[in-house]
Amino acid sequence: MKKKTFAVFGLGKFGESVARELAQIGAEVLAIDVDEEKVHEIAPYVTRAMKVDVCDKETMESLGLSNMDGVIISITGNLDASIMATILCKEAGVPYIMAKSGEEIHSTILKKVGADKVIIPEKESGLRVARSLISGNFKEFIELSSTIRMIEIAAREDWVGKTLRELNLRKRLNINVIGIRDKNEIVMNLDPDIPIKKEYSFIVVLDKRDLPRLMKS
Repeated sequence: MKKKTFAVFGLGKFGESVARELAQIGAEVLAIDVDEEKVHEIAPYVTRAMKVDVCDKETMESLGLSNMDGVIISITGNLDASIMATILCKEAGVPYIMAKSGEEIHSTILKKVGADKVIIPEKESGLRVARSLISGNFKEFIELSSTIRMIEIAAREDWVGKTLRELNLRKRLNINVIGIRDKNEIVMNLDPDIPIKKEYSFIVVLDKRDLPRLMKS
């Protein structure tokens, strides 16, 4: 699976949290802010960090936004800049735009100019937002401890028709399959020789360090 790529505009507390969590989970992240100090601070943790004025249309057009899987617009205290960034990302053909808002009226405006989703940080943490963006085929994501995660993941296209024994996911991806969901029924006593159906989803347990490998598989 190809790595997901995201751009995060605005590196306040919320934007920085989203950018760092996305990078930690395994995405390629372009982090952007007008404040050079914030750009410098986050640079070691993301793929690329840049000082950019989002109202500079020419510079924005040079960022390759059309190649991104999504952007997160988290500009603090400047609704005009948030609106401009949203419009330019929409014009660039970004497939998914998430914007941060401080008020309901601002949420309405951002949706009108192209945001697919508007979130209010007081209601959603940067950690949760990052996970929702990166999840892809992940249907559920639960922290069992500081290092262990339990995930429900849809059957990959190349898994269908094969058996658990053939896939050997523990060896290939270092994940432990503890159950399979078939529609609304969860089966825990697994037969390793039953062919996998496309409607199956897998309940797996893994170390968080193995998440990037699972995403790329």
